[in-house]
Amino acid sequence: MKIAILPGDGIGKEITVEAVRVLKAVCSMAGLSMELEEAPVGGTAYDALGDPLPESTLKLAKEADAILFGAVGGWQYDTLPRAKRPEQAVLGLRKHLNLFANLRPSIVYPELVNASTLKPEVVSGLDILILRELTGDIYFGQPRGIRIAEEGPFKGQREGFDTMRYSEGEIRRIMHVGFAAARKRGKKLCSVDKANVLETMQLWKEVAADVATEYPDIAFSSMYVDNAAMQLVRNPKQFDVIVTGNMFGDILSDEASMLTGSIGMQPSASLNESKKGLYEPIHGSAPDIAGKDVANPLATILSAAMMLRYSFDQEAAADKIESAVRKVLALGLRTADIFETGTTKVGTREMGDAVLKAL
Repeated sequence: MKIAILPGDGIGKEITVEAVRVLKAVCSMAGLSMELEEAPVGGTAYDALGDPLPESTLKLAKEADAILFGAVGGWQYDTLPRAKRPEQAVLGLRKHLNLFANLRPSIVYPELVNASTLKPEVVSGLDILILRELTGDIYFGQPRGIRIAEEGPFKGQREGFDTMRYSEGEIRRIMHVGFAAARKRGKKLCSVDKANVLETMQLWKEVAADVATEYPDIAFSSMYVDNAAMQLVRNPKQFDVIVTGNMFGDILSDEASMLTGSIGMQPSASLNESKKGLYEPIHGSAPDIAGKDVANPLATILSAAMMLRYSFDQEAAADKIESAVRKVLALGLRTADIFETGTTKVGTREMGDAVLKAL
């Protein structure tokens, strides 16, 4: 297994170190061989090579079977031209590797029920999967830019514009991934759109319903995105698999992350058609706490488990990591983001040590 390690910026460097330690340990236990190679990405790469996604890093990412990604970004890069900002590295990897399917599980561990801002009876036992289409929508649609308005009440002023677009093939592709996932879970799928306003989403809704006819064993429903956002905090356990577009998925998955108590617990996988994937925590680089040994590495460790499961079909090894994380939580060990009275606060490194010990 050839794995590219792209730590990135801020806490990305600290959390990927812990995930790599866990990966090495579980692969050694399972008799699996792997080759790890690290490369700069994001602001770190810009500082060293003048580009957030250097050719050498992109080459490594293309050659690898999977990518373990930390986080990118920092306040010092906010004034850079758009093409040079750290976040362009993530968008570039998605585009060049055709990582169209973003899987974001939201699971409430029994030990973290009280860490959620919602009532325990609302979130207890929650286990949902948000599947976000990742390479289309307004994030990549053309034309886009800033221009001088040629008409309307603000003629002559600057206006920004972006284009939301999806092809039928893109929608079918992501829906098939969603239905396949639902078959392995609770056999329910909800397609989220805004078909009452947007032409693009009218097509989404039509194609989603058509694909659903190929999966008669899956309970299919559709919901407008504003209602879905409300239902996620009202009654989140009604959902099993949610499939939606790039922009709506970005927003809803961050909302769902807080149901679990902390965004620091949320792993993710971004896959292409050959199961090659980029695995990363969904939180950012958190430059305010970088280097202080307080960041939560569990989302990155759980992302490594997803890597073993989805890119390498190593279900048993993935289960071992996830079980180790549960054991650590059961012992009452907490990083600052999930700490509560009666538990033991630990740092990034100590949390990694605990997961290794649990393994």
